[in-house]
Amino acid sequence: MTEEDDIDNAITAIRRNRVALKGNIETSHTMPPSHKSRNNLLRTSLDLYANVIHCQSLPGVQTRHRDIDIMIIRENTEGEYSSLEHESVPGVVESLKIITKSNSLRIADYAFRLAREKGRKRVTAVHKANIMKLGDGLFLQCCKEVASGYPDIVFDSMIVDNTTMQLVSKPQQFDVMVMPNLYGNVVSNVCAGLVGGPGLVPGANLGRDYAVFETATRNTGKSIANKNTANPTAMLLASCMMLDHLQLHDYAALIRSAILRTMNETRMHTADIGGQGTTSEVVQSIMRLMQGASLRSAAAF
Repeated sequence: MTEEDDIDNAITAIRRNRVALKGNIETSHTMPPSHKSRNNLLRTSLDLYANVIHCQSLPGVQTRHRDIDIMIIRENTEGEYSSLEHESVPGVVESLKIITKSNSLRIADYAFRLAREKGRKRVTAVHKANIMKLGDGLFLQCCKEVASGYPDIVFDSMIVDNTTMQLVSKPQQFDVMVMPNLYGNVVSNVCAGLVGGPGLVPGANLGRDYAVFETATRNTGKSIANKNTANPTAMLLASCMMLDHLQLHDYAALIRSAILRTMNETRMHTADIGGQGTTSEVVQSIMRLMQGASLRSAAAF
């Protein structure tokens, strides 16, 4: 079975089940130009247009900044990830960034609907329209157009380079952020670092018909494979997001509560957040807390 068969089978399974929990698939920069990112192929094939990441400070995790609570909405199907590159003449490469009105309006509307649903007060559009006046200018104009239909939510915008500086200086100023594809990749990694790193933050890729859940920063973690040192928190929280999506809220709450209680125990911290705990120890602790909660619930009846 080829790699193409593997990803085709995965896409077929997701179309059948409409939901998936996914690990990251490495996309190496050493591959030939004809090689298409399997992660990108999955997102575009299923039209998973919204990448949603919730970066928030976690109990027991020591970081430079506290009280961070940011929702990042990233357009997931176009922009610099359109895989349209060519060498026009030797030594000159053109890489096309695609921004469309329909997809920009769609992601902006999703961001504002989510903000209203979650009781959020502000949406910030991240852009570089001062330089890319047509592409990012269109994206920004679409955000402004959608914002006019949500008078209860404050709308502002920020240039992407200033955004990264503001994030590491005063992240608490941000609430909901919406942006094109590449900026979303950069901003989500910065935000994950602010709250403790890639092992802590879950993410969702959502479309009209399908939903795929994974770790937010899409790190492969190859350097720590098979060492029992990886932090399982991000993937477990992604599982909770999937359960919530499936309306299995009680199960999601049970697992999430056990995860957060485990995070409060410093001895259970893995190396990425300054501890010496192993992957197995963290998972076993979470399972014990879940079993204890289940027994208490049963006894109550």
